[in-house]
Amino acid sequence: MGAEPLKGKVAIVTGAAGGIGRAYARGLAGAGASVVLADLNADGVRAAAEELERDGYDVASVQVDVSDEASVAEMAGSAADRFGSVDILVNNAALMAEIMGQTLTTIPMDTWHRTLAVNLTGPLLCARAVVPYMAEKGYGKIINQSSGGAFLPSAHYGITKLGVVSMTMSLAKELAPRGIRVNAIAPGWVNTEAGLATTPPEVRAALAVSIPIPFGDPEDLVGGLVFLASAASDWVTGHTLNIDGGWIPRT
Repeated sequence: MGAEPLKGKVAIVTGAAGGIGRAYARGLAGAGASVVLADLNADGVRAAAEELERDGYDVASVQVDVSDEASVAEMAGSAADRFGSVDILVNNAALMAEIMGQTLTTIPMDTWHRTLAVNLTGPLLCARAVVPYMAEKGYGKIINQSSGGAFLPSAHYGITKLGVVSMTMSLAKELAPRGIRVNAIAPGWVNTEAGLATTPPEVRAALAVSIPIPFGDPEDLVGGLVFLASAASDWVTGHTLNIDGGWIPRT
């Protein structure tokens, strides 16, 4: 790939106010894309965008609730109005709250429904909102955020993230005739505020022993993201890329 493999492309990154989403936005902008940072946290995502603007990148910010169809449609329209179209969608927004200690037989049903709405319905709504812009050009990249937790017993969170893998395969088949590639990334244990807040120290200590290359940073995911967002992956679709330090061996 060249120095700016995404030059001239327009990307949306959800959940971009902090953590992995913020790193994703910077990585895409650094690869040449114009980037719309989207998040429910309006102040946080505005600050993230302003930081990138100060560094000379072409970005904008928008508040979005990915579980709300009208809000998602407004996000996609705003990106197209500002930059002319949408070429790349990164479905990063997700809820991780109350993962530790929850079981499927005790989880409050409002937590269950909210997790499904954000982590599973959200990526579908966002994909549906951008498909018309991509299909018009006959080209687009959708990258969904799954998780290593999809392949382990991890209650409601893992269920939604395994659902993202299945959704990725289904959308990939459905959208291939329109020139749209759909793939996913399954990160391992990444050093983010959310991850640290939901993982007790004793759990991290045990994990460190079991992971060949333990605990990545958000920036460690960016190379895989840029690959999936660029022309270098035009013959890749329906794939879930593990970026996890060897945590979960899968074929």
